[in-house]
Amino acid sequence: MNLSKYLVGILSLLLLMSSAAFAQEEMTIEEWQAEINRLTEKKAAMTNELNGLQTEVNELKAKYEGLQAVEDCEDELYKMVGATDNSLDAFRSKLSKLEGMINRREGPKADRQAELDQLKENPISALPEFYNKVHIELQRKLDAWIEKPKEVMYTVVKGDCLWYIAKRNEHYGNGFAWPIIYKANRDEIKNPDLIYPKQVFKIPNLTDEEKAKYDKIRRNYKPAPVE
Repeated sequence: MNLSKYLVGILSLLLLMSSAAFAQEEMTIEEWQAEINRLTEKKAAMTNELNGLQTEVNELKAKYEGLQAVEDCEDELYKMVGATDNSLDAFRSKLSKLEGMINRREGPKADRQAELDQLKENPISALPEFYNKVHIELQRKLDAWIEKPKEVMYTVVKGDCLWYIAKRNEHYGNGFAWPIIYKANRDEIKNPDLIYPKQVFKIPNLTDEEKAKYDKIRRNYKPAPVE
């Protein structure tokens, strides 16, 4: 059924029902006729509006009649970049893994950048599903990633010991990690209990394994009871 005819029919039925209701009320002939005229004009206005909408619908149908379905367009895009179901799944897997590593800032940063550059070079990255994440979002996250230097230099001051140096928040925040400093500076430290002001030590970053190791030692440490 045509949209306009269907809605006009409903309006006509409402008009008749309104007329019957008005007839049951105490109204003068003039009032009744005025109400009928108002409803008739309203019906005419709505009919014209519906006809206009139907015309727009017909024009849109004619305009887009020859367009391809979205699924067909996607198939053509996949063919253009040489994508298969297997290659798409593999790309999604690599992208998901790399995104997780970047979000967790699992360094070195240079390696993550190289992996992202490889994904960018893959034609599959041009597909709408991947383009924004590969070429924009992840690159922004990498650009905002300020990577700590592999090691920093520290000059010993009076009162220092390896424990205090390791415990500093700007270093490890954990005194139990002092052996890392000792191993990195064996050429400067003959005895780990004896260090001197103005000595300059390398303070290397802890690996994830080392951090977990010394955090566990700190959690399990129980000082000897004081007698």
